[in-house]
Amino acid sequence: MIEVKNLTFSYGKDRQALHGLDFTVEDGEIFGFLGPNGSGKSTTQKILTGILTGYGGRVSLFGQDMGAAHTQELLEKIGVLFEFPYLYTNLSAVDNLRYFASFYPRERVRDVMELLDKLEFKKDYLKKPVSSYSKGMRQRVSMARALLNSPRLLFLDEPISGLDPSGAVLFRRIIEEERRNGTTVFLTTHNMMDADLLCDRVAFISNGNIAALDTPQNLKKQNCMDSKEPTLEEVFIQYTGRGLEE
Repeated sequence: MIEVKNLTFSYGKDRQALHGLDFTVEDGEIFGFLGPNGSGKSTTQKILTGILTGYGGRVSLFGQDMGAAHTQELLEKIGVLFEFPYLYTNLSAVDNLRYFASFYPRERVRDVMELLDKLEFKKDYLKKPVSSYSKGMRQRVSMARALLNSPRLLFLDEPISGLDPSGAVLFRRIIEEERRNGTTVFLTTHNMMDADLLCDRVAFISNGNIAALDTPQNLKKQNCMDSKEPTLEEVFIQYTGRGLEE
């Protein structure tokens, strides 16, 4: 589904963000990409979603080299939830989603009201402007936008951010449902609990390099401390020497 070979990227002469990343994401997998701020994870996701160009190495999605593929055809197959919701604040949830739906082939677009209902969006806010929404409500609309075109590949950047505990449980359930329906998920997050609960495999990225890549279970077993199994965050710190919030 995703193949990355020797991926490099620089923001300037002395600001190399990625130092030759190699990894693959299998079809139907939930793949966690975990790292602290400034580690290169957001840069990598922006390259994979076509936002950043000018990278070195090779990136392919759906078996197509992104450097040679027809970008619009690729974008129609992916969904993206950004860390900071990109919505028109003067429009309502319904109007935002109907506007974004206009960019996709009609046969791919899901029913807007069914999506919002699935995400337990408050019905009395359906036609109120996004500017009046809480962060959690905006996150629900952003998730609906990401799922709107029935994506085969779903990029989620901090999907649980801004949600209360019941909202977090709901989002985890929806992510698992999407995978059961055949969607591949690329998850970037600071939240190790989400990664441990959801991901088939995780990659730890630090200072533009992948420090480890395996299943959460294997990483914890391989790094037992005094016969006690560590948490995934403790394993991350062992590999990178840094906490996620640093």
